[in-house]
Amino acid sequence: MNYNRKLNMGLIGGGPGAFIGDVHRKAAILDGSVNLVSGTFSRDKTKSQKAGKTYYIKPNRIFQDHKMMINNELNLSIEERIDFVAITTPNNSHYQIAMDFLDVGFHVMCEKPMTYNVEEAISLQQKVNETGLVFGLMHNYTGYPMVKLARDLVRKGELGEIRKIVVQYPQGWLTTPLEETGHTQASWRTDPSQSGGAGSLGDIGTHAENLSHYITGLNITHVCADLSMMVEGRKLDDDANCLLKFENGAKGLIHVSQIACGEENNLVIWVYGEKKSLEWHQENPNELLVREGNGPNQIWRRGNEYVTEVSPAASRATRLPSGHPEGFLEAFANTYVNFTDTIRSRYLNQIPKSEMLDFPNVDDGLRGMQFIDSVLKSAKNDQKWTKFLTINK
Repeated sequence: MNYNRKLNMGLIGGGPGAFIGDVHRKAAILDGSVNLVSGTFSRDKTKSQKAGKTYYIKPNRIFQDHKMMINNELNLSIEERIDFVAITTPNNSHYQIAMDFLDVGFHVMCEKPMTYNVEEAISLQQKVNETGLVFGLMHNYTGYPMVKLARDLVRKGELGEIRKIVVQYPQGWLTTPLEETGHTQASWRTDPSQSGGAGSLGDIGTHAENLSHYITGLNITHVCADLSMMVEGRKLDDDANCLLKFENGAKGLIHVSQIACGEENNLVIWVYGEKKSLEWHQENPNELLVREGNGPNQIWRRGNEYVTEVSPAASRATRLPSGHPEGFLEAFANTYVNFTDTIRSRYLNQIPKSEMLDFPNVDDGLRGMQFIDSVLKSAKNDQKWTKFLTINK
């Protein structure tokens, strides 16, 4: 095989009206090392062909069924066929598509949440371990340089023992019953048959859980959760609040909402240690705020040498000099860079370097599904609530 070439990408999803599939495409090709060459962009043949045409895919490599796509790719030479596939369809289809591609030897990048339920996640983890293929999970927020800096500061002990972790993720786009208007993204995300048992919890709550784990390395041991369907007639949660206990004794809180009127994508994490704390805002991603108990607050800014000295991972994830903002697409692209570098190392029969392996994987996917499952169980249990009693004088 010629290793001095771009990797070939296949895409499942990304048809007319889709959002995240096109983001994957743009991010994967951003650094010039990947070509999108094949795809199943919609189950509707006409829509799939329409999308493939906008992506400049050859007509004979555009399909309406991923199994047809697999059969076609296997009949091509190794250098012509896809090296990996990105799965960007609704949650209920992730598992089978991933299993089918892994079965015939293709590496996989998958959107979150990884599967429809925990049982599928366990099975998929076993398949990835059996095949030894590269599996990536697109929790893109771990791709931001300042998130990597936050992780490295925590892991180096700069904050001391972690005591409290708070993550908020409010959005407002589902404040009204948007799904009733035929809106593609709202329709499947609020449909239990496609999304699974969770709505906002699965869509953005899994990001919050993943971010807390990525930065601190701590696992959640207990949850106390409350889920709500604020919009009348909605079948899945659009608001979630979770109290957390972590393995080291730290406490935490995750609050996510898609009915927070006026909010856009206000993901924020606070990590409080015994010596310092840190704060990162997704809507202002190029800065990391670090506070000391007996000293001045510090604002670390992406692209500076002082960041590189502390966090080579943050430096690796930086393309532009300081003062030139990098954001959402670049974070996606950083995940793809590490994912594809790991694939190339496999082709060369080399052990991937640790910096290449810095992307969410199948283990993160299983943990995310277990988080959803635990929260759903907790939300159905009324025993966690103590009635507030007032005394009338």
